[in-house]
Amino acid sequence: MRLDKFLKVSRLIKRRTLAKEIADQGRIIVNGSKAKAATNIVVGDELKIQFGQKLLTIEIDALKETVKKDEASELYTIKQEEYIKAE
Repeated sequence: MRLDKFLKVSRLIKRRTLAKEIADQGRIIVNGSKAKAATNIVVGDELKIQFGQKLLTIEIDALKETVKKDEASELYTIKQEEYIKAE
């Protein structure tokens, strides 16, 4: 599954176009390397996503084409959530 589609389906990011913009800015890292929106992800991959001053590290648990809102959080596990100091 494409990275941008997973971020939208899992509701980590509301829109696929926004997920693409964030990836293009280099704010998403998959398994230690910067990822593009079209990067193919699989179960077990580790994602680091920077939301402003927050860095969220998650592990992908499942991939589904569509999910209900209350099931979206079952697609991933939050491993770490840290705040970055502004420079």
